[in-house]
Amino acid sequence: MILAEAFGRGLVLEPFVPSVVLGGSALAYGGTSQAHHDLLEAMIGGEKLLTFAYAEERSRYDYGLVETEARAAGGDLLITGKKLAVPFAAAADTYVVTVRTGGEKRDPGGISVVLVDRDTPGITRHDYRTVDDRRASTITFDGVRVPRANALGEPGAGLPLVERIVDAGLGALAAEAVGNASVLLRRTVEYLKTRKQFGVPIGSFQALQHRAVDMLIQVELARSITYYGTMALVEDASPAERMKALSATKVQVARSSRVVGESAIQLHGGIGMSEEYAIGHYFKRLSMIELELGDVDFHLTRYLAQSPASSANVTPSENGIFEPEAGAVAF
Repeated sequence: MILAEAFGRGLVLEPFVPSVVLGGSALAYGGTSQAHHDLLEAMIGGEKLLTFAYAEERSRYDYGLVETEARAAGGDLLITGKKLAVPFAAAADTYVVTVRTGGEKRDPGGISVVLVDRDTPGITRHDYRTVDDRRASTITFDGVRVPRANALGEPGAGLPLVERIVDAGLGALAAEAVGNASVLLRRTVEYLKTRKQFGVPIGSFQALQHRAVDMLIQVELARSITYYGTMALVEDASPAERMKALSATKVQVARSSRVVGESAIQLHGGIGMSEEYAIGHYFKRLSMIELELGDVDFHLTRYLAQSPASSANVTPSENGIFEPEAGAVAF
């Protein structure tokens, strides 16, 4: 949390969350062999970069909707499918890929997590720049052969591992957003104190002071709920409690980040929209964090699905969004 917040303040481009948090969590929680341990050590030593490939064309953030198939071929697995928006895939040495080894596309069972080396034959990668000037890729697997030993955790029972990986990533992204938003607040206040209009600093105008106070409140709300989400990770809460805490964290941080980012742009005026000024770059990063590993709508419904009083009345629809059953109260 401390590192991620510092990276957010500095707008650091290094793939800390994709490699260390997501890839490292996959190995730490799902590694079962000496090879997995060695790869984790290589990642810690900076010798290897990892990234997490889970999103698909119809998944809409649903971690359990996996259509990428891995079928047995002797002692190996043959992987066929496509993963979208894989961060830093062009630089990563190893992909942590969710695949289906059994069941239908929405079955919670039959999901496995597999390590795939970047240079394995059958991989096609389309690289592109994202809104926040980072890099991501669409990866196509066409009969990619990997050893069965590359599987992490228990084969066919990988969904709890995926959810644990994602929750670790949500905590880190929340902390990064807090660091980012705190810089936007500080720079905006500095600008209000120095920019003059009608012969006085614009920070003397009460309406703009109110906007700055609103930004401060949202930064502190985001910081507080990030502590809450982080505690759910480190105190070994039950899976339901952990997912509720991290979904609540993502929702509040995303909402706070939008208020802070939009206010910073508006209070800076035209200069806030220029490529040469840092404010716009911080705002673009916050906008991407809002979408990574699930947007507000997804995490509101995931929070509801983990609530004991309502989980029986919430089911995933065909498009991947949780919807209440007939007769249930819709929030």
